[in-house]
Amino acid sequence: MEILYEDNHLIIVNKACSEIVQGDKTGDTTLIDKVKAYIKKKYNKPGEVFLGLVHRLDRPTSGIVIFARTSKALSRMNQIFKDKNIKKIYWAVVDNPPLQESGRLEHYLIKNQKQNKSYAYDRQKANTKQASLSYSLKGRTNKYYLLEIELHTGRHHQIRAQLAKIDLHIKGDLKYGFPRSNPDGGIHLHARKVEFIHPVKKEPLSIVAEPPDDVLWNEFRLK
Repeated sequence: MEILYEDNHLIIVNKACSEIVQGDKTGDTTLIDKVKAYIKKKYNKPGEVFLGLVHRLDRPTSGIVIFARTSKALSRMNQIFKDKNIKKIYWAVVDNPPLQESGRLEHYLIKNQKQNKSYAYDRQKANTKQASLSYSLKGRTNKYYLLEIELHTGRHHQIRAQLAKIDLHIKGDLKYGFPRSNPDGGIHLHARKVEFIHPVKKEPLSIVAEPPDDVLWNEFRLK
């Protein structure tokens, strides 16, 4: 487990592909469990360790996950997310080049609970939620393209659904149209960077997470 930042109020980690943040029907060990065990051991804490989940990251996605170590930090971080006073940057490796090297995508998303999948529409429909992101093309190889994405809203599978809508499919993402899965079950979508004001110290924080160590990510990293 890679710790990116830690103090008395927050702990921020770089989640691996296919690691689950919180419990589901699989019963697999969660990232929350691992972080709690780490805190308990490091600080020799008796009893139950408090750990508040500030936001979620899809299981196949890698990158930054923020946890709160106190209830005060959790409530303040929840407000930061609600007020959109946080900058969230992702990297995505896709199979096609975007029509423009940079731009903003505005769609309306609806979640299909049964399929655990979101669908993007150009116009508002019943039960849809507005979704917005900005992107720029940061690199290319013979077969793939690296996009840097800034999220302006936080919808279910937002990046995956919005990119698929414009015929850009994230490597390994079978659910949203890529033809093959990755060997590790992950996808090439990475929560790269967050910037916000610390909820207690009131100091600016900028946290960066390196993508997984694999051939394709490394190829882009070396460019």
